[in-house]
Amino acid sequence: MTDDVRLRRGRGALGLSFFVQGVAFALLVTRIPAIQDRYGISDGLLPAFLAAVPVLAGASSVATEHLVKRVPPSVVLRWAQPLVLLSLLGVGAGSRMWHVAVALGAFGLAVGALDASMNMLGVSLQHAYGRSIMLGFHAAYSLGGIVGASAAWAGAHWHLDLFVSYLPAVAVLLPSALFGSRSYVDRMDRGGGPGDAAKGLGPGGFSLLLPLCLVMACAYIGDSTVANWSAKYLQDVLGSSEQLATVPYNVYMVTTLLGRAVGDLGVRRFGAAAVVRGGAVVAAAGFAVVAAAPGPWVGMLGFTLLGIGLCVIVPQTFAAAGRLFPGASDTAIARLNIFNYVGFLIGSPLVGGIGDAWSYRGAMLVPMVLVLVTLFHARSFGAGEARYGVGHERARAVDVGRGGHGV
Repeated sequence: MTDDVRLRRGRGALGLSFFVQGVAFALLVTRIPAIQDRYGISDGLLPAFLAAVPVLAGASSVATEHLVKRVPPSVVLRWAQPLVLLSLLGVGAGSRMWHVAVALGAFGLAVGALDASMNMLGVSLQHAYGRSIMLGFHAAYSLGGIVGASAAWAGAHWHLDLFVSYLPAVAVLLPSALFGSRSYVDRMDRGGGPGDAAKGLGPGGFSLLLPLCLVMACAYIGDSTVANWSAKYLQDVLGSSEQLATVPYNVYMVTTLLGRAVGDLGVRRFGAAAVVRGGAVVAAAGFAVVAAAPGPWVGMLGFTLLGIGLCVIVPQTFAAAGRLFPGASDTAIARLNIFNYVGFLIGSPLVGGIGDAWSYRGAMLVPMVLVLVTLFHARSFGAGEARYGVGHERARAVDVGRGGHGV
């Protein structure tokens, strides 16, 4: 099998993995009220259950950093993805509180390994291609999120039991993911480039990674604000109907998908740093529009801008970590992935606490300021003259974008 064919199949298989993860995560988070009702979880106890998932995922990401020193990331991903799907099914199958606690714990541990290994493979594939393809993988995740949220809506609409609602998705996605995992492609050259020793992830190396960690956390604070507060904000602050209040998150997901679908073209043309700067400015403008909106439709415009702006930041942050540490990219990505969960943990209570103490309009200005932090660290995404900020871009990149297995 030629390298071109291997890369094409690897890209398609990894795109499928991102899609499957998007479906699974959406099926979980959009049915939280049903999970709470099924197991009798009180409002006071629910935050502890929800916080446990990202905490365990962060711990698992740390463990994955050490695991991939012994086994390839493809092996970690091959086993983590089925565990995510089976633990999702376990959430719907139990009857007692300890059942859901175990299932959510397993979900968190598996998700941490899954997120880290998926992005490790994505960064190494982008290195092999010699051009930006990371946004395409995350677009597949967004598409999966839309499909999963739609399936969850159907389950809620027809009052399906959680297990019955989850079973068809798991039955389809589990064998598909296992079949696709046969085509994963690890780094074709596990060695690093010049200067790797100097850029090792010791204390000095981590100081180079820290700006990207901050950007990652701020991006996920913005993302979790939309996920957790958009419906409440539209209904309670902007006076929308309950039905209309469900729309902003769907709009956000659709614009995230569209932005990521075309984002790689922008990175190739203008460079990663320029695209990330633009995304940060658009996202900040979105929060400003939401905070100042006189009514629900203007608020909807703000959430639309948020999807367009935030969607480019996270994929390019992972890609930038791989570029900064070409000989230790797996380690860098595993550590960076922890700040995904840090942002998720901070975002919702931060906005809620400020909203309760002051006002929810004012609370929307906090993630606006935080996302602008990205502008001060844009240099970490690569030189402005590089087409996607990669110093080791090859003069002749493998072009497999027209293949039938492309994302």
